[in-house]
Amino acid sequence: MAIKDQLIQEIDQVPESDLAEVLEFVRSLKAKHQPQSQETDTWKAYLASKKEREEVYRRLANS
Repeated sequence: MAIKDQLIQEIDQVPESDLAEVLEFVRSLKAKHQPQSQETDTWKAYLASKKEREEVYRRLANS
């Protein structure tokens, strides 16, 4: 059985009063991993921009 299926089975057994806490935990896990991805994307965009600027400056210097 896949982990996702196991999670769904476990969640089905959690009392309704505790589901908000489970949801908060899942969201905190997502948030924990999300900033790293955004930082990586931002860094990649910065490096690409820097490379493009260097190419433009090099072409201007050679013209």
